[in-house]
Amino acid sequence: MLRLFVAIALPPQLKLKLSLLCSGVPGARWVDPGNYHLTLRFIGEVDEGLAADIDQALAKIRAPRFALALAGVGRFGDRMLWAGVDKNPPLAHLRDKVESAMVRLGLEPETRRYAPHVTLARLRNAGEGKLQSFLAEHALFRAESFPVAQFSLVASYLTKGGAIYEDQADYPLR
Repeated sequence: MLRLFVAIALPPQLKLKLSLLCSGVPGARWVDPGNYHLTLRFIGEVDEGLAADIDQALAKIRAPRFALALAGVGRFGDRMLWAGVDKNPPLAHLRDKVESAMVRLGLEPETRRYAPHVTLARLRNAGEGKLQSFLAEHALFRAESFPVAQFSLVASYLTKGGAIYEDQADYPLR
Protein backbone atom coordinates (compact mmCIF):
# COMPACT_ATOMS: atom_id res chain seq x y z
CA MET A 1 0.00 0.00 0.00
CA LEU A 2 1.12 3.53 -0.78
CA ARG A 3 0.02 6.70 1.02
CA LEU A 4 -0.20 9.29 -1.76
CA PHE A 5 -0.92 12.96 -2.37
CA VAL A 6 -0.64 15.35 -5.31
CA ALA A 7 1.44 18.47 -4.72
CA ILE A 8 3.42 21.39 -6.06
CA ALA A 9 7.05 21.55 -4.92
CA LEU A 10 8.49 24.80 -3.62
CA PRO A 11 11.82 26.28 -4.74
CA PRO A 12 14.75 26.06 -2.27
CA GLN A 13 14.92 29.83 -1.65
CA LEU A 14 11.24 29.87 -0.67
CA LYS A 15 11.72 26.91 1.67
CA LEU A 16 14.54 28.84 3.35
CA LYS A 17 12.38 31.97 3.70
CA LEU A 18 9.56 29.92 5.25
CA SER A 19 11.94 28.14 7.63
CA LEU A 20 13.01 31.50 9.05
CA LEU A 21 9.45 32.05 10.31
CA CYS A 22 9.44 28.84 12.31
CA SER A 23 10.16 29.59 15.95
CA GLY A 24 8.64 31.07 19.07
CA VAL A 25 5.67 28.75 19.59
CA PRO A 26 6.14 26.18 22.36
CA GLY A 27 4.17 23.04 21.53
CA ALA A 28 4.72 23.49 17.77
CA ARG A 29 6.25 20.58 15.88
CA TRP A 30 7.82 22.47 12.97
CA VAL A 31 7.78 20.79 9.58
CA ASP A 32 11.20 20.01 8.13
CA PRO A 33 11.82 22.60 5.37
CA GLY A 34 12.58 19.77 2.94
CA ASN A 35 8.97 18.66 3.34
CA TYR A 36 7.33 22.01 2.51
CA HIS A 37 4.91 21.66 -0.39
CA LEU A 38 1.50 22.84 -1.57
CA THR A 39 -1.00 19.98 -1.58
CA LEU A 40 -3.45 19.83 -4.48
CA ARG A 41 -5.19 16.62 -3.35
CA PHE A 42 -4.60 14.17 -0.51
CA ILE A 43 -5.34 10.67 -1.78
CA GLY A 44 -4.49 8.39 1.14
CA GLU A 45 -3.61 4.70 1.13
CA VAL A 46 -4.02 2.88 -2.18
CA ASP A 47 -2.75 -0.38 -3.64
CA GLU A 48 -0.20 -0.55 -6.46
CA GLY A 49 -2.87 -1.06 -9.14
CA LEU A 50 -4.81 2.05 -8.19
CA ALA A 51 -1.54 3.97 -7.84
CA ALA A 52 -0.75 3.12 -11.47
CA ASP A 53 -4.24 4.28 -12.52
CA ILE A 54 -3.73 7.53 -10.60
CA ASP A 55 -0.41 8.08 -12.36
CA GLN A 56 -2.03 7.56 -15.78
CA ALA A 57 -4.92 9.91 -14.95
CA LEU A 58 -2.58 12.66 -13.71
CA ALA A 59 -0.39 12.30 -16.82
CA LYS A 60 -3.42 13.20 -18.98
CA ILE A 61 -4.08 16.51 -17.22
CA ARG A 62 -3.45 19.55 -19.41
CA ALA A 63 -3.15 22.92 -17.71
CA PRO A 64 -1.06 26.04 -18.29
CA ARG A 65 2.01 27.04 -16.32
CA PHE A 66 1.47 29.84 -13.84
CA ALA A 67 3.11 31.90 -11.13
CA LEU A 68 2.29 31.39 -7.47
CA ALA A 69 2.93 33.61 -4.45
CA LEU A 70 2.68 32.85 -0.75
CA ALA A 71 1.23 35.51 1.52
CA GLY A 72 0.17 35.66 5.15
CA VAL A 73 0.06 33.06 7.88
CA GLY A 74 -2.82 31.46 9.71
CA ARG A 75 -3.95 28.44 11.60
CA PHE A 76 -6.47 25.66 11.42
CA GLY A 77 -7.88 25.69 14.93
CA ASP A 78 -5.42 24.48 17.52
CA ARG A 79 -3.82 21.86 15.29
CA MET A 80 -1.80 23.58 12.53
CA LEU A 81 0.08 26.74 11.52
CA TRP A 82 0.36 27.52 7.82
CA ALA A 83 1.55 30.02 5.22
CA GLY A 84 -1.18 31.10 2.83
CA VAL A 85 -1.39 31.47 -0.93
CA ASP A 86 -2.44 34.59 -2.83
CA LYS A 87 -5.71 34.09 -4.70
CA ASN A 88 -4.77 32.24 -7.86
CA PRO A 89 -7.34 31.14 -10.49
CA PRO A 90 -4.85 28.95 -12.44
CA LEU A 91 -4.04 27.07 -9.20
CA ALA A 92 -7.76 26.52 -8.57
CA HIS A 93 -8.16 25.33 -12.18
CA LEU A 94 -5.33 22.80 -11.79
CA ARG A 95 -6.67 21.61 -8.45
CA ASP A 96 -10.15 21.14 -9.97
CA LYS A 97 -8.68 19.06 -12.82
CA VAL A 98 -6.81 16.86 -10.32
CA GLU A 99 -9.95 16.45 -8.21
CA SER A 100 -12.06 15.51 -11.26
CA ALA A 101 -9.48 12.94 -12.36
CA MET A 102 -9.48 11.32 -8.90
CA VAL A 103 -13.28 11.19 -8.71
CA ARG A 104 -13.43 9.60 -12.19
CA LEU A 105 -11.17 6.85 -10.85
CA GLY A 106 -13.67 6.15 -8.09
CA LEU A 107 -12.03 7.99 -5.18
CA GLU A 108 -14.38 9.76 -2.81
CA PRO A 109 -14.74 13.48 -3.62
CA GLU A 110 -12.97 15.88 -1.28
CA THR A 111 -15.71 17.38 0.89
CA ARG A 112 -13.71 20.21 2.45
CA ARG A 113 -13.37 23.52 0.64
CA TYR A 114 -9.91 23.79 -0.89
CA ALA A 115 -7.75 26.15 1.17
CA PRO A 116 -4.28 26.20 -0.41
CA HIS A 117 -1.51 26.49 2.15
CA VAL A 118 1.95 25.30 3.15
CA THR A 119 1.98 23.59 6.55
CA LEU A 120 4.59 25.14 8.84
CA ALA A 121 3.84 23.32 12.09
CA ARG A 122 1.55 20.86 13.78
CA LEU A 123 0.42 22.04 17.18
CA ARG A 124 0.10 20.19 20.44
CA ASN A 125 -0.79 22.15 23.58
CA ALA A 126 0.52 25.40 22.11
CA GLY A 127 -0.15 28.43 24.27
CA GLU A 128 -2.79 30.76 22.84
CA GLY A 129 -0.76 33.86 23.65
CA LYS A 130 2.30 32.60 21.77
CA LEU A 131 0.10 31.56 18.84
CA GLN A 132 -1.47 35.00 18.65
CA SER A 133 1.96 36.64 18.85
CA PHE A 134 3.25 34.43 16.01
CA LEU A 135 0.24 35.26 13.83
CA ALA A 136 0.51 38.99 14.51
CA GLU A 137 4.28 39.08 13.95
CA HIS A 138 4.02 37.33 10.57
CA ALA A 139 0.64 38.65 9.38
CA LEU A 140 2.26 40.65 6.58
CA PHE A 141 4.47 37.78 5.36
CA ARG A 142 4.88 37.82 1.58
CA ALA A 143 7.18 35.87 -0.69
CA GLU A 144 8.22 36.52 -4.27
CA SER A 145 6.09 34.63 -6.77
CA PHE A 146 7.65 31.58 -8.36
CA PRO A 147 6.90 29.76 -11.61
CA VAL A 148 4.93 26.53 -11.41
CA ALA A 149 5.90 24.34 -14.35
CA GLN A 150 4.86 20.94 -12.97
CA PHE A 151 3.05 19.09 -10.23
CA SER A 152 3.89 15.74 -8.64
CA LEU A 153 2.50 12.53 -7.23
CA VAL A 154 4.17 12.02 -3.85
CA ALA A 155 4.33 9.05 -1.49
CA SER A 156 4.34 9.72 2.24
CA TYR A 157 5.99 7.31 4.63
CA LEU A 158 5.15 7.89 8.29
CA THR A 159 7.97 7.39 10.78
CA LYS A 160 8.47 8.20 14.44
CA GLY A 161 10.65 11.13 13.36
CA GLY A 162 7.97 12.51 11.03
CA ALA A 163 6.86 11.94 7.46
CA ILE A 164 9.30 11.16 4.67
CA TYR A 165 8.15 12.24 1.21
CA GLU A 166 9.25 10.66 -2.05
CA ASP A 167 8.24 11.88 -5.50
CA GLN A 168 6.69 9.09 -7.54
CA ALA A 169 6.12 11.03 -10.79
CA ASP A 170 6.17 14.59 -12.12
CA TYR A 171 3.65 16.01 -14.60
CA PRO A 172 4.56 19.03 -16.73
CA LEU A 173 2.28 21.99 -17.20
CA ARG A 174 2.12 23.49 -20.65
